[in-house]
Amino acid sequence: MGLQKEDLIDTVDHIIEIDSYASKMGEDRDIVTLSFSTTTKESAKDLAGFIERGYEYVLDADVTAGEQSDGTYKVFVELERDSTVSENIMELANGVVNLTGEKDFRFRYHKQFRSMPLTVEELNRAVPNDPELYGVDSDILTDMTESKNNYTNFFNKSMLENVNMWSNMITLKKTYADPVAFQFIDFGPTEKTINNIEESFNPNDFSEIIFLTKYLGDYNITKYGTKLTFDNDGETLVLERIML
Repeated sequence: MGLQKEDLIDTVDHIIEIDSYASKMGEDRDIVTLSFSTTTKESAKDLAGFIERGYEYVLDADVTAGEQSDGTYKVFVELERDSTVSENIMELANGVVNLTGEKDFRFRYHKQFRSMPLTVEELNRAVPNDPELYGVDSDILTDMTESKNNYTNFFNKSMLENVNMWSNMITLKKTYADPVAFQFIDFGPTEKTINNIEESFNPNDFSEIIFLTKYLGDYNITKYGTKLTFDNDGETLVLERIML
């Protein structure tokens, strides 16, 4: 028996990652990759099967072999990068909406911190629909290749084993150490981002700053209220710690 309406309710994250992972079927310039995060292995298998059987333009749908460091499972979907890819993504997402009941799907392009509304207009702006356009400079593609506005690139000074993002939660995992998790608050140029913080400087949690400095490496870390700021070459990331 196939999946029915809302059979996967509360099991699939509402943020889809696009072009965040390398294609296993071809060159990245030719293939668009989608990644869905699920709370259980069973829901991941069900979602992958639904997508692979239901859409003829899907080249492949697969599930990660094991659990991610943040406790989720990934479903990877590959589509041809062509003029119809935005419409195909929307059609596929509408099918997932029927299974999950989630009507506020968003997407994050190439591991950017901020997600965007899942609309054809935003997809056309963000996702190259021609292999010849993949890697060509634009506001978003420049962010993709150069800026620290990519949660993997931002932590390039660290010897981290994994950096994962589920909705607005970032989980960092260092080899032979327990993971640490944070809620994403803000990201941008240092001066502007610091000015957006309303809380006062917090000098009372110096032990936490020392721990995070040892865990992450060469970052200027400051605390304002419960918010932590991490500086990297003129860009600042604002997070709040979550205890796992």
